[in-house]
Amino acid sequence: MLRGNYPARIDEKGRLKVPTPFKQELEETYGGNSFCITSHDGQHVRIYPFEEWTKIEEKLARNASFNKTRRKFLDRANYFGQIVEWDKQGRVLIPAVLREAAGMKGEVAVLGQLTYLAVWNNERFLEEIRNNPITEEDERILDELGI
Repeated sequence: MLRGNYPARIDEKGRLKVPTPFKQELEETYGGNSFCITSHDGQHVRIYPFEEWTKIEEKLARNASFNKTRRKFLDRANYFGQIVEWDKQGRVLIPAVLREAAGMKGEVAVLGQLTYLAVWNNERFLEEIRNNPITEEDERILDELGI
């Protein structure tokens, strides 16, 4: 499982060096070095091990191609996304269109989301936390989930 926050930097070429604890977990759990890097909103980056991304694609493929939500998701995932491999230093290239939309420059927060990594511009992420606190409704839902 991918968990925790490991601050990192996006270099001048748009590459993210995957933090060592995440790199080790990805190698142990998935063995491969292929990833789908995408976003559903352009606000942050999602890095899926290719194995996890194919599970999402399989679920989507079982639904009608005329489903509007399916199409909206795929439009965004494909617009922002690319399949990449990390280099010998454990770096992945964030696609230029996504890098620009998500403000991927300098300091970033790399967060484990169990089966994928979320990468946020650090300032944008702190703003997101401040603007979207956990509500009583969120607490109720978490309670229903047994958390």
